[in-house]
Amino acid sequence: QVQLVESGGGSVQAGGSLRLSCAASRYAVTSYCLGWFRQAPGEEREVVATIDFDGAITNLADSVKGRFTMSRDNVKGTLYLQMNSLKPEDTAMYYCAAGRPPGWARGVCPLRLSKEWNYWGQGTQVTVSS
Repeated sequence: QVQLVESGGGSVQAGGSLRLSCAASRYAVTSYCLGWFRQAPGEEREVVATIDFDGAITNLADSVKGRFTMSRDNVKGTLYLQMNSLKPEDTAMYYCAAGRPPGWARGVCPLRLSKEWNYWGQGTQVTVSS
């Protein structure tokens, strides 16, 4: 069983920054694909970023490229999402997830939501005002 606990959400003005954290475990961060997803009210959940199995490559959605950075600390068993230059359209509940989607066996964690992302945190709210 993989447990994920997000923190760091809050309310900021446009242009501001937030850093989200996801406490997992050493086992989780070295054994599963890890990703950040978000869901705005009335919208479908979407992928924001994933990090490849060896941590060398992060994959970012076009909407956040150049503004968000994903990283992980294998020793602490923690996942991070640094969000800069926030926009009102970034307002959503943010979730971290773990799983073994297609590509995992090759060390690739695709930038796509699929049923294989089967461990989820409770989410942390991010609200960006204009």
